[in-house]
Formats: sequence, C-alpha cells, structure tokens
Amino acid sequence: MEKILIFVSSIRWQDIIDIAFNSYILFRLYALFRGTDAFRVLLGIAFLWIMQRMAVSMGLILTSWMMEGIIAVAALIVIVVFRNEIRSVFRARNIWTILWGLPQKRIKTPVEIIAESVFYLARRRIGALIVLPGKEDLEEVVQRGIPWDGKVSSEMIESVFWPNNPVHDGAAIIQGNRVVEVGVILPLSHRKDFPTSFGTRHRAAAGLSEITDAMVVVVSEERGTITITRGDDLLNINEREPLVSAFREHLGIRENQPQYLKRRKIELRIAALMALLIVSGVWFSISRGLDAIKTFDIPVEYANRNPAMELLNTSATSVRLYLRGSRALLRSIRPEQIRVRMDLGKAVAGTNTFAITNDHLSIPPGLSLKEVRPMVLDVNLDTRTKKTLPIQVDWVGKLPSDLNLVRSKISPSEIELNGPKTILDNMSTLYTKSIPLNSLDSSGQTSAKVVIPSAFLKVASGSKEKVVVEYEIRRR
Repeated sequence: MEKILIFVSSIRWQDIIDIAFNSYILFRLYALFRGTDAFRVLLGIAFLWIMQRMAVSMGLILTSWMMEGIIAVAALIVIVVFRNEIRSVFRARNIWTILWGLPQKRIKTPVEIIAESVFYLARRRIGALIVLPGKEDLEEVVQRGIPWDGKVSSEMIESVFWPNNPVHDGAAIIQGNRVVEVGVILPLSHRKDFPTSFGTRHRAAAGLSEITDAMVVVVSEERGTITITRGDDLLNINEREPLVSAFREHLGIRENQPQYLKRRKIELRIAALMALLIVSGVWFSISRGLDAIKTFDIPVEYANRNPAMELLNTSATSVRLYLRGSRALLRSIRPEQIRVRMDLGKAVAGTNTFAITNDHLSIPPGLSLKEVRPMVLDVNLDTRTKKTLPIQVDWVGKLPSDLNLVRSKISPSEIELNGPKTILDNMSTLYTKSIPLNSLDSSGQTSAKVVIPSAFLKVASGSKEKVVVEYEIRRR
C-alpha cells in the first residue's frame, strides 16, 4: 500500500495532461477510422509495436531492430495506400467535427426508391450504372462527370438514364439522399473470366468495385437484367427484396436504429475507457519502466539571511545531485527546474554547518534523490560593522637623483568602511593606488583611488573613495 501511495504522489500534473491528451487522440482515431481498412492496418501496426517493446525488454536486439524498421515502413505505407480513406475522414465542414463531434448518423439513403427505380429501368430495358460509395473517396479513381446534387426520387433516376439524356451512358453517384454526380466515367476491369454477355457497363462496374469499397448496380440494356458488384463479387438480382437487403448491408442501415445507436454509444464509451487504459499502460512502461540515474550540478541558494550579517564564504558553491527516475523524464528535466535552498534564518556569526537533506531540495515530481555531494555545507557568517581607517599614499619608484619629496598631504586623510567585523578588525591602514615617483618633476597635486582590499567592504555613505594628494618637490 505504501508503494502505491508513493507512486501516486510522484505523478505530476503534466503526466495527467499527457495521458488525457494522448488518450483522447487515440479515441478520436478510433471514432473517425472505425470500420475502415486503414484502421485494421493501424491495429496491426500497434500489435507490432507491442511485440517490439516486448523484444526490447527481453534483450532481443536484432528482433527489436527489425520490428522497428517494419513499423516505420508500415506507417509510411498506410499514408500512401490509404490516403483516400484518410482524406475522406478528415474532409469536414469545420475542425470542430474532427476534434470533438461524435460520428453522426448518415443521411438515410432511400434504398426502396432506388430498388424500385432499378427494376423499372430493367423492365423498360433502359441501361443504367448506379454507384453507391462506401467509406473510400472516389475522386482519384473516377473521371469527373457533371455535378448534379438532386434529391433521390424515381423520376430523378429514370430521367438521368433516359436514352435521350446526354449523360445516360455514364454512371450516377448517389450519396445519402442526393444524386451528387452524373455522366461519370468508371475504370474498366481487366478480368478474363467475365461472361461473354457482359458489356462495357459490367466491366466498368467491376473495375470500380475491384479497387474501392463502392457497390455498383448495373442494368443491362440488352437483357434487362440487374447485376450488383462489390469487391470481386458479381451477383445477379431477380427480386426486389434481395436488392434492398444488399443496399442496406452495404450502407450500414439498420432496421432498429434506436437500439443500434444505444449500442454505438456503449461501444464508444468502452473505446474511450480502453484508450485511457492503453495510453496509461504505455506511459507507465515508458516513464516508469526504465529507471536511470543522472547527475546535476546545482548552485546553492541562501535565503532568510539576517541583513545585519554578511555571508563570507562557504565550503562549496554548488552541490552535485544524483537523481533517479525514468529515462524519458530525466531527458526532459532542465537544471533550472531543480533548486538547492539553504535557510540561514537561524544562522549565527561564525561557521555554521548544514547537512543537506530532502527538505533543502526542490526536484520535479517523479524523481527521487539517490545521493548528494557534498553532504554537508559549512557557511561562514559575520556581523557587519563600520570602521574609520587612515589613508596612506602608495609611492612607487624613485625620483631623479637631483629631486627630493619634501612633503605630501592627503585630503581626506581617512575613510569609513562598512563590512564584516573580522575583516575590519584586522585592518589598520588603507592605501591609494600606486603613484609612480619617476613621473614627477615638480610640486603639484593628483587624484588617486583608495584600494578596497575586499569585495565584502563598502565605502560608507558620506565618505569618498577618491582622495586628492598634494606633494612638494625640491631640488637638492
């Protein structure tokens, strides 16, 4: 139970968003591509990926390498081979339909009207070619005819194939309850096993069915027979009911639609749950299943220092942390996300020793501390005070032999410094920057900056860091 609580507490809010986002993507792919050939191939690729991960965990280097290559090639093949299906799925009026809207029930195709019209044409020996598309896009397969966009009716279908109509030799494409295109030219089949009685219409119908998932209805002008093609199958129809049943099966029209919609909602809920479980499992195997250790050199931050005290030095300015976690998580961590913070609120003047513990560390969730070096920090603090020190000129070099420095005067002659007490206690005099004597040949004055020997010392307000040096030079 304790391990479970530790694991749950280590989950970051980023991990929850990561799982939820990818679960939703997987669910949307299922909802959009369900029932297509592309989806079945994607399932096969997913199975190969699971096998590849198992091969990696078992140490099967060659097998995992081969499967990884096969998966990469298969993904490319899916995009190329099923580009029409993918395009038809993503062809939506707005992006909202793809990202959020659930698959809606298609506009019901009036299959009874189509069947009645087909038999009417057969009785009158009027040739016809009617295409009922499936889920694949036909745009790149057929030669575009004339846009029609008329509502399906017996009169509409009969007028399209009336012998005096200029488009009667082409095919009519019906989607939903609309005749969307007429006079369409279909690709011809090159099969050799056709009956001799089959003409161009039959070969065109078979040609389209062989390369797409569309169903094509052919009415023979010579014999008045009705044939439907789907895939590689050709079926002669003599009665109305079998034709209606074939239409319903192809278009996915159920008699009991409310019950079907209820089952569909249950199916989608199960799919959403399965997507969540699958992504959670993948996330766990990647993020938690491969532990690694990585080192980080992190500078030490000091907080809550008493303003009246000065931090003189520490035994180390940074510490090396050895953090344990998943490879994926460690790769994403930047040093800026890790902090080592020491609280000096209770520190006293002198040397303070602090043992570095988890309380002093801020590390991203999901990582644990394996080791820290050094384990102890020595921090030297001192109280700040003020001290007035006299200033002397730092003369360097020699005057010419015929000259003599009689006297010099510094203004101001002293300076007040602010800084740590131990440093100021050991100081008795301050010096200016070096003034070379060999550059002087007569009396005069110059300005010089006072040398402050420590970065911890500051010139107190009211004091000047520069002084004026007056000097008198006489000839011997």
